[in-house]
Amino acid sequence: MRRVPPAIRRAAARLDDATPPRRDRAVDALRALAILGVVLGHWLVTALVADGDTLRAASPLDRMPWLAPVSWVFQTLAVFFMVGGHVATRSLASARARGVSHRAWLRGRLSRLFTPVSAVVVVWTVAAAGLLLGGASFVTVHTVVKLALSPLWFLLVFAALTAATPLLARLNPLWPLAVVLHVDLVRFGLGGPAWLGWVNLAAGWLVPYTLGAAWTRGELERPRAGLLLLVGGAVTTAVLVLWAGYPASMVGVPGAAVSNLNPPTLAAVTFGLAQCGLALLLRDRLRRAMARPLAWAAVAAVNLSAMTVFLWHQTAMMATTATGLLVDRLPGLHTLPDGPAWVAARLLWLPVFAVALVVCRAAFHGFESAGERRARRSEGGSRVVRTGGRAEPADLRHV
Repeated sequence: MRRVPPAIRRAAARLDDATPPRRDRAVDALRALAILGVVLGHWLVTALVADGDTLRAASPLDRMPWLAPVSWVFQTLAVFFMVGGHVATRSLASARARGVSHRAWLRGRLSRLFTPVSAVVVVWTVAAAGLLLGGASFVTVHTVVKLALSPLWFLLVFAALTAATPLLARLNPLWPLAVVLHVDLVRFGLGGPAWLGWVNLAAGWLVPYTLGAAWTRGELERPRAGLLLLVGGAVTTAVLVLWAGYPASMVGVPGAAVSNLNPPTLAAVTFGLAQCGLALLLRDRLRRAMARPLAWAAVAAVNLSAMTVFLWHQTAMMATTATGLLVDRLPGLHTLPDGPAWVAARLLWLPVFAVALVVCRAAFHGFESAGERRARRSEGGSRVVRTGGRAEPADLRHV
């Protein structure tokens, strides 16, 4: 194995020393894994197919349903919401102890969320206008803009739950779970209207968010809690998929009659419970792993750029796709995702997407940093400590 350069080791050691001992590094590790899961999942199950001069979105899950387990690994939003609920309730309690008002606390939290969004909206507004003026088809423009801005739905839901954190801090997760169950019973069992499913957009993500609040209250510390969530969620999801007709894929598949994610179904929520249970069971192992300075530095790097990575990963994939069109229709990039050959080719493109994402991070991370600075001013605190005359991040919370 190639040795890690001494400069990187020294930087990792400084960051490790600068991190407060009370910090639960497993929380940051889970958030980093959730973010990377979403990114890799999108890169693997989203294809832009070149049809003449038009780009259309496609999914390998449509023609290769045996790839559904990929969505089980990389659809990690429930873990993200659980970690978000845990961090938000803990942060709110800390702010109150310091005399920070709810309004100031919320302003800080939302600054972290929406300051980076401004860059995405402006860039893609200009890009869409330029594409239309340049003669691109409406289908192409609609496809790329929808993919680029699709992460924003998540932020809107997350922002609403964050604003309601004082009301949700003690809510039992069984209540929103019951709402999801009844919505699906009416929608699928009694032939209710399809629009009713959108109630689950809030209720479905409330379940892991309030699980995070229960974590803050100390109710999920015993391994039995994680095991119950893992086994109960997995068994219930299997029953729903095998006997109740729910799709096996935990992400939407173009053309499918039902999507587990848009809006969330009971199967997506119970699957999320299983994921959260596994995450809770892994906490001790993650804490031990994060005691290694290099591992902690890698997780810290992801967390410090979490919003930028999340907001720009689809743009990075599309920029690579557009650049590739200058050469030819390339396998795994512009071709129809209809077989194992496409999967193999797509895996080879992942490092290229990652390089493009690094470029996006370099260009737009300043907006995330600006949101963090606004948050500090709102909350009246500092997240920087000094060691050896150098400033190092001590608190990596972004959402």
